Amino acid sequence: MFRSRIAPSQQRRRRRQLLWLALLATTAADFVACDRPGDKQLLFEHAQRTFLHGDLKQSQGEAHRQCERFRNSSPEWAWKFRILEAESLMWRGMSRDALALLNNQPTPPTATDEVVGMLAIEGVAYARQHSFPEAEHSLTQAEQLCSEVVHLTCGNVIRAQGVLAIERGQLAQARKLFEDTLSFARADGDRFLEATALLNLGASALREDHFDEAIDWMEPAGALATSLGAESVALKAVGNLGWAYFNLGDSDRALELSHDAEKRAVKVGDIFDELSWITNSGYVYTDLRDFPRAEQSYLQALSLAKNIDSKEDIYNALRALALVSVESGDLDQARKYSDEAIAITRADNNRLDELYPLLVKGLIATRSRDTVEAERIFREVEQDPNANASLKWRAEHALGQLYEDEGRSDAADREYRAALATFEAARSLLQRNDSKLPFSTNASRIYDDYVHFLVARGKTDRALQVADYSRARTLSEGLGLLPKGTAFAPDPLNTQQAAKRAGGTILFYWLGEKQSYLWAITPQKTSLFVLPPAAEIDPAVQRYRKALVGPQDVLETSNADGTALYTMLISPAQSQLTKDAQVFIIPDGSLNSLNFETLLVPGPKPHYWIEDAAIADANSLRLLAGSHGSTKSGGKLLLIGDAVSPNADYAELPKAGIEIENIEKHFAPTGREVLTRAQATAPAYLESDPEQFAFIHFVAHGTASRLSPLDSAVILSKASVQEDSFKLYARDIIHHPLHAQLVTISTCYGAGTRAYKGEGLVGLSWAFLHAGAHNVIGALWEVSDASTPRLMDQLYGELDKGRSPRAALRSAKLSLLHSDSFRKPFYWAPFQLYTGT
Repeated sequence: MFRSRIAPSQQRRRRRQLLWLALLATTAADFVACDRPGDKQLLFEHAQRTFLHGDLKQSQGEAHRQCERFRNSSPEWAWKFRILEAESLMWRGMSRDALALLNNQPTPPTATDEVVGMLAIEGVAYARQHSFPEAEHSLTQAEQLCSEVVHLTCGNVIRAQGVLAIERGQLAQARKLFEDTLSFARADGDRFLEATALLNLGASALREDHFDEAIDWMEPAGALATSLGAESVALKAVGNLGWAYFNLGDSDRALELSHDAEKRAVKVGDIFDELSWITNSGYVYTDLRDFPRAEQSYLQALSLAKNIDSKEDIYNALRALALVSVESGDLDQARKYSDEAIAITRADNNRLDELYPLLVKGLIATRSRDTVEAERIFREVEQDPNANASLKWRAEHALGQLYEDEGRSDAADREYRAALATFEAARSLLQRNDSKLPFSTNASRIYDDYVHFLVARGKTDRALQVADYSRARTLSEGLGLLPKGTAFAPDPLNTQQAAKRAGGTILFYWLGEKQSYLWAITPQKTSLFVLPPAAEIDPAVQRYRKALVGPQDVLETSNADGTALYTMLISPAQSQLTKDAQVFIIPDGSLNSLNFETLLVPGPKPHYWIEDAAIADANSLRLLAGSHGSTKSGGKLLLIGDAVSPNADYAELPKAGIEIENIEKHFAPTGREVLTRAQATAPAYLESDPEQFAFIHFVAHGTASRLSPLDSAVILSKASVQEDSFKLYARDIIHHPLHAQLVTISTCYGAGTRAYKGEGLVGLSWAFLHAGAHNVIGALWEVSDASTPRLMDQLYGELDKGRSPRAALRSAKLSLLHSDSFRKPFYWAPFQLYTGT
């Protein structure tokens, strides 16, 4: 496209260096009396620095004042400021105003750099308004000038051509152009252009549904922009990350990032991005079924988009309003919004964008009982070569629901399976664990509808296979139990064999929108019980969990939620449970954060369920079927903790030394490796060859990241001057294989705080299971310094007797429960055992 570049002159190098000087305290007003060429340069550099730092309103104002000032005395400098004013307007999303400013001038610029810069801005402005012939004309002129002599502004022309390709829906071409922009920027040392190129490559990946790839572009874009103080680029990176996480199924993180980006956009006067992030927040609210707040967000975005005449944002708001109107039952309004969105896409000949409101039209037809039209539209979307994976699985899911409502069972079954196959194929393309984990949320409603469909038709064994297939996908792949890239192919499960191998009864839960299910599995039979929908179970779980860590003893107060949850979740399968039963819980949704041992068994003498059963958690039937069930007590111990406090946020644990002494006495000196104080570091664990140990025990603080569970960490001693060198992260733990019979994380929130649909509770315990540990003990809430050393001493004493980790932990807990000081669940119930393979 461009011939070999001419090396920049010393003057241009100096000009570029000046762009990155720290923002001066002197303002443009201090230069009012100046009129020498050097003073004009200083004024321009100040206004340009203001623009680069993201103060768009201020840079626009400064540029406008200086342009007016030099309009007659120095037309060349007036054009420099005019182009900067137009660029500030463009970054604020005010493309119509930018074009008016550039086009309504009596004389054009004369310097080639200014002409190229003006044409690049015009190209983007016309593209944003979907005036594609005009955009192409401006950029063709700019390209011709750059083919003669390459100027500093030629990188902006390539970037503008990429924006035009994006607006036209030409994604492959856009990616190539942004890659060319990145190469140009790096060759020229233009770090601002480099940051925007990275940002645009991330935006291209988002449009192609490559969400984890988008994160890989956005994160360095944001980091580079932040280092440059380029707030306008940094906020775009934050907002786009929010959109990526939304599409990966992580609504919590998406909403936080979208709100952050929206506030930052308002601060710098960036209307274009403000309305984008408002729209993103609306999508999250829609996904959370909060339709009033979603509609409010979309209407606000539509108003802003119309004010700046941004066709793409008008379209985005319209298609979103169409969808939320369907969900709210306002079909006439939904039709209106859909038709307006489709009209925009057809005028631009953008078939991909047309498919989204077309899909909504299919939903409208479904609600209107026009099943023939609905089927035609869904099939059109599904079969269109322009449709991406998410459009396909949504169309197939809608067809499955349509056929189910019509009583066409075979056709419904086929479409549900097709939707899940499309989804799983898309999931297999993701490379990062922290992308795969939330992504499954996107299919949660498809799985829920299909499981409900199968149960309603008496195919309960098949429903269980499908339900289990949705569980622990990332964990199973990491352990080699499922090949990576597997499509939707639930294999038959020998559930009785799984229960026999585990040595007890398996209680498999599925919390659904319409109703929930419990499969009780023994070595002899599998029974299905229908439970209330998740909306009834979740509030009771949340209330009871809060009561467990409160000041009162839930047993003494006969807590109603503790009894109700037992009656709801356990009583249906009571006939299959015996005294001292071995029970394995495979929880779902909110049940991941519930310690079932604490449920209150009703009767003449109410008591905790732990007194009737030995209970452990598992992630899936597949994982449980592969568990070894060993009770071997021998093996080497790695004991690490009692770290030197890294900072004021993590006080030293007063009883850590006692706990370490209580544990190490159970192992001979040759059978243990103990790392304490300054030796207790994250690198020391990672370099200790953790694969050699049968028991690994941490006595330390722990952190649980809700938004990014693989950033959960064990807090140890500082290993270097690096700020976070005292953290042993879950994301590092998973890459160091283990064969440990038991890993114990004697920290706060060692089990994690985030439950992903299908994957269960993710945090430190999940990470150690992923690494290969057979059993992990983690904490659901903050542990007590007073009771923990005693509980751990009892635990290892029982292990010395050859008892299994499950039985040993139960015995240790019962010793506290039957004591005078530590009978409240607060002291013994945070610790939960998770069984792996």
